[in-house]
Amino acid sequence: MGRYTFRLPDIGEGIAEAEIVAWHVKLGDRIEEDGRLADMMTDKATVEMESPVAGKVVALAGEVGDRVSIGSPLAVIEVEGEGNAEASPTPGPTHASLDTNGVRKQLALPPSRSSSPDSGKVLAAPAVRARAKALGIDLGSVAPGPNSRVGHAELDAFLTARVPAMAVEPEPERPAPTEKLPGAGEQIKVIGLRRRIAEKMTESKRHIPHFTYVEECDVTAVENLRAELNAMHPDRPRLTLLPLLITAICRALPQFPIINARYDDGAGVITRYNSVHLGVATQTEGGLIVPVVREAQMLSLWQLAAEIARLAAAARDGSARPEELSGSTLTITSLGPLGGIASTPVINRPEVAIIGPNRIVERPVYAADGGIERRKLMNLSISCDHRVVDGYDAASFVQAVKRLIEAPLMLLAG
Repeated sequence: MGRYTFRLPDIGEGIAEAEIVAWHVKLGDRIEEDGRLADMMTDKATVEMESPVAGKVVALAGEVGDRVSIGSPLAVIEVEGEGNAEASPTPGPTHASLDTNGVRKQLALPPSRSSSPDSGKVLAAPAVRARAKALGIDLGSVAPGPNSRVGHAELDAFLTARVPAMAVEPEPERPAPTEKLPGAGEQIKVIGLRRRIAEKMTESKRHIPHFTYVEECDVTAVENLRAELNAMHPDRPRLTLLPLLITAICRALPQFPIINARYDDGAGVITRYNSVHLGVATQTEGGLIVPVVREAQMLSLWQLAAEIARLAAAARDGSARPEELSGSTLTITSLGPLGGIASTPVINRPEVAIIGPNRIVERPVYAADGGIERRKLMNLSISCDHRVVDGYDAASFVQAVKRLIEAPLMLLAG
């Protein structure tokens, strides 16, 4: 019998670690080759890990909610044959690994060598180079492994060995534990998607000085047009207000390119986009996910309706691809009938603006002739990054969208 150490593989460009969001096995279970081992979540997607071998699970990397570095051991499986255990190493730096009880222990690593003996150039896969670059590590200072190559395991060993010599920034002060009161119910650990949402919202509010502008729009005409189009084209995707609003946004953006932008505050660079890659915030069982409608400005009303429906379904059933969940230049978020009379949405960093349509209500309104009419009204909110967007630009943009919504035949013009 031997042991096979399954290390977390490279699951995305620039990704250094992933969070355990579900184990599909426990210690002592037998797992078949290609059997489900664990679900790992990155900033972009949840990826299912499958076992490359069959055998008995004898060690696991941690509990749900723990994070594992790329290239670090995820599980140890007892297999028929020799497995992939390495020979006893020579003394050197230490590297955290797993023992048979799932407890971390120290393994000695070979002394450091900086490159292959004949070429003087470090041998490493592109994914390893990308990870080292993201971590600010010179691969020439990392001890190579088998065949004089630097892999994820060698990178992990270097990171662990240099920790004592690194200047460690003090951890941010944590709030005092919340007092437990009588009658407390279930405690829920914040993990997975909910943790990602919490981290992104905290990051956005910590780094971005938000301001919000709200304007009232008369949507009577656009709602009538929407009903007529649905009646005329029952064979096409059903139109909600969202495709019409997105079309209005796309028509207005060329006059206000600073709204459709991303701000790299680390580099001090604002990138304005001609293409509108629109994030559509979608509520799922696990929390809010933002799939992206690519080139929204190029799509017709019905194409928008179909794409929004497809992406929303993929987000809710977990089939959305990583590239469909990132790379937006502007986001729209709506609670539909629950939208309230106004909202102050939080910006999806590094974007500089987010738009929030609110609930449609019917109210009596004074007409131009002095009479009173029954009209459908909706408030439209926009939150902006005040480092990038001035209040005048945000208000002017919303006014341009309002004009298009209140004269909706302009949305059908070529």
